[in-house]
Amino acid sequence: MVMKTNGFVDGILPDELKKVLRLVGSEWGDVVDDMESLQVIPLKGAMTNEVFQINWPTKCGPRLLGRFADGRVEEFIHARTLSAADLRDHEISALVAAKMREFHNLEMPGPRTVLLWNRMRDWLVEAKSMCSAKCVKEFRLDSLEDEISMLEKELSHDYLDIGFCHNDLQYGNIMLDEETRSITLIDYEYASFNPVAYDLANHFCEMVANYHSETPHILDYNKYPGLEERRRFVDTYLSSAGKQPSEDEAVLLLHEVERYTLASHLFWGLWGIISGYVNKIDFDYMDVRYGIRVIPRSNLRRNAALGCLSRAQADPQLL
Repeated sequence: MVMKTNGFVDGILPDELKKVLRLVGSEWGDVVDDMESLQVIPLKGAMTNEVFQINWPTKCGPRLLGRFADGRVEEFIHARTLSAADLRDHEISALVAAKMREFHNLEMPGPRTVLLWNRMRDWLVEAKSMCSAKCVKEFRLDSLEDEISMLEKELSHDYLDIGFCHNDLQYGNIMLDEETRSITLIDYEYASFNPVAYDLANHFCEMVANYHSETPHILDYNKYPGLEERRRFVDTYLSSAGKQPSEDEAVLLLHEVERYTLASHLFWGLWGIISGYVNKIDFDYMDVRYGIRVIPRSNLRRNAALGCLSRAQADPQLL
C-alpha cells in the first residue's frame, strides 16, 4: 500500500489513522490484523481536504464516520465530484437546487438559531489575534464588528426561512451518481441553521470559482449567474417540495439571496485570513477571493443597507 499526501510518509499510515481504522473495523465487526493489507487509493479532493478510497480486506460495513486530529474516515460514495462547469449545466443545477431544498428541510436537533453572525464575530476575534498591526489595518479588521452588526440588522427579518444549511456548497462538495442521477452533498463541517437565502447566495457566489485552475484563488466575476439563471434555480428550489411557488414568493427569495451575497463575501474573507496563518495547503488565501477583495468597503455598506447589492453588480475593483 502506498499513500501519498501532504504530511504523510509514503507507504506508512499514521498511527492515529491506524487506530481510527481499527476502531471503525471493530464497529463493523471486522478485524484487521495487518494494516498494510488495506488498499488506500488517493483521489482528487477539493482545496482543503484530501480524499482517499479505502478498500477493506474483509466485508464492507454500514456508513460510519471515524475522526482523528487531522481528518476523518467516511463511507466511500460511488459518484463523481462535480466540476466548476457542471454547476452551469441546467440539468445538474436543477438536481442541486432540489437537493438543497431537501437538505434545508432536514429535522436536526437543537434550536433553529442562526449561527452566521456569531460565527463571523468569533472568526473576527481569531483573525485579529493572529494578524500583525499592518494586517489589521490593511483588512480594516477594527471596523468589521460594525460591518457585521450592520449586516445582521439589515438582513435579519422574521419572514426569512431558516433551515439547516450546508454553508459551503462549492462544486467540490457536491457528488453526482451518473447512473441514478442522484446528488449527494458532502463535507458538513460548516453546516448549521441559517437563512436559506444565505446558502443559496453562497452557492451562486461559488459559481465564479474554479479551484482546479492554474489560479484557483482568482475569481472570474463574468461567470456569476445572470438573473435568468438565478431565477431558474430559485424556481426549481421552491417547486421541488411539490408546490408551484407564487411569483411574489420567488421574487422575494431571489431578492433576499442577492442581499446575502455580501455576507458570503465577509464570511469567507475572515475564513481566508485565518487560513492564511494556519493552513499549510499551497493556496494564496490572502489574495483576492479569500482576502482583501471580500472584505466590504464603506461604500458597499450603503448599497447593502439599501438592499441593492449583488455580487454581480459590485465593481470587483472596489472589493
